[in-house]
Amino acid sequence: MNPAPIPTDSELEILRVLWDRGPSTVRQVHDVLSERRDVGYTTVLKLLQIMKEKVLVKRDESQRSHVYSSTRKEEQTQKQLVSDLLWRAFGGSADKLVLHALRAKRVTADELAEIRKLLEQIEQRG
Repeated sequence: MNPAPIPTDSELEILRVLWDRGPSTVRQVHDVLSERRDVGYTTVLKLLQIMKEKVLVKRDESQRSHVYSSTRKEEQTQKQLVSDLLWRAFGGSADKLVLHALRAKRVTADELAEIRKLLEQIEQRG
């Protein structure tokens, strides 16, 4: 079985809408994206058609307006993207990835507490 394709930036933007809103029509996806930037309805439609071919989304054709939904959970796609980045940019080195991520953005006290908690859980598992 082939691994799921890595979504492009535009496809990922559409997937975020579907994860946030749930199953949506082209019009609904277009309306959300239009709040952020200028995007044409036919562009959204074409991207969703391509995403269906790539099996990133599925389409329910039982209603007059077709309804699209993601074929994968957000967490599955995030894991895939991180894994791809880990190997392509950091040669598989998780410590380099984490260190770069922590240096790239200011980390809040809550985020640090969550990271510490995660590290403790990992240490306890051995």
